[in-house]
Amino acid sequence: MQIDFGLDRDLREARIVVAMSGGVDSSVVAALAARTGAEVIGVTLQLYDHGEAAKRSGACCAGQDIYDASMVAERLGIAHYVLDYESRFRDSVIEHFADEYARGRTPVPCSLCNQGVKFRDLVAFAKELGADCLATGHYVRRVVNGDSVELHKGADPARDQSYFLYGTTREQLDFLRFPLGDLPKSEVRRIAEEEGLIVAAKPDSQDICFVPDGDYAGLVQRLRPETIAAGEIVDLEGRVLGTHRGVVHFTVGQRRGIEVGGQKEPLYVVRIEPEQQRLVVGPRRALAVEEMRVEEINWIAEDQTEIGVKVRSLASPVPASIDGGQVRFASAEYGVAPGQAAVFYDGTRMLGGGWIAETRSAVRSAMDAAA
Repeated sequence: MQIDFGLDRDLREARIVVAMSGGVDSSVVAALAARTGAEVIGVTLQLYDHGEAAKRSGACCAGQDIYDASMVAERLGIAHYVLDYESRFRDSVIEHFADEYARGRTPVPCSLCNQGVKFRDLVAFAKELGADCLATGHYVRRVVNGDSVELHKGADPARDQSYFLYGTTREQLDFLRFPLGDLPKSEVRRIAEEEGLIVAAKPDSQDICFVPDGDYAGLVQRLRPETIAAGEIVDLEGRVLGTHRGVVHFTVGQRRGIEVGGQKEPLYVVRIEPEQQRLVVGPRRALAVEEMRVEEINWIAEDQTEIGVKVRSLASPVPASIDGGQVRFASAEYGVAPGQAAVFYDGTRMLGGGWIAETRSAVRSAMDAAA
C-alpha cells in the first residue's frame, strides 16, 4: 500500500518527519513514509524522567515505548531522535491536570498535550530540520478542498481522534499529515506485520499516559494534597445530606462514591464547589444542561452559528447554536462538565472547539423561572 502524503515535489527529494510514540499506529506511519522514497526522520518525545520512564510500559512516550520506537526506526533504516520534553510536559500538562481537578473541573490532558508539546513544539522542531511535513498516527483525515485545508473525522468511527485535535491551528494543519485517517485498525496491524515491526501486536494504551494505573485521584492527591480534605455533601437546596472524603475523588456526573442513604432516587454529582470542599448532588435530571460558556475557542474552519457539538470523546455530536462563547443545545444534554473540551462539527468536518468554562442547568433555569 502506498499513501499520498500530499507534497508538491518529488518525494525522492522530500523530507518527512514522523512523530513516533512507540505504538503500532505511529510505527506504521513511519513505514508508509519510508515506502515513498522520501528521507524519513522519526522523533520520539520523552515525557518522564529517566527513572520513572524505565518503570512504565503501555503508555505513550515512556521507557519501553522509546525503545520500541528506536527498534522500529532501525528496522526501517531511518534516523531517529529522542527529545527530552519532560519539564515542558510536567509544567504544561501534568500540573494543569492537577490544578483543574483542584478547581472541581474535569480536564482533558490529551487535547492539551496535542496543542502544546506534540504539535506546537514538534512542528517547530520538524521545520528546524527542514521537513516538508510532520506525519502522526492520529485517526483523522486532512482534506484539501480548493484553496482550504479541512480536518475531518477518521473514516473508522471507533478510532476517530478528532475530538482531541480541536486546538490544531490552520497553519499547523497546512504542515501536518495523517496517513491513517482512511484506514481501519485491522489494516494498520496488517501493515505492521507485513513490515516485520516488533510492535505489530502491541496493545493500545487505555489510560492517560502519565497515569498508567488509572489512579487519577492518587496523582492529584500527591500534587495537590488539599484536595483530600473531607467536606459536606448537599442537595440542590443546600441541605446537608452527608460527608465525602475529598473532592479529588469526584467529577460532575459521577454516581459512585456518594455514600448517602435514605434517598428516593440515585444521586449524582451536579456541581463541585472546591473552595468550600463541597459536593452538590441531585437526581439524574439535574445533570441536564441547556447552555454552556466556552472559552479559548480555536476555529480551524470559518465561524458558524449552527453546529454539532461534542462534549465527551466517546459522545456523538448534538445540534447546538453558538454566539460568541455561548453555546445553546437544541435539547438538554447530559454529561457536560466544566474543564472538558467542547468540539464543534459540521457533519464529518471538525470546525474547532474550546474549553467548557460554565454550564447552565435546565433544572436551575426552571427553578429560577418558578421563583
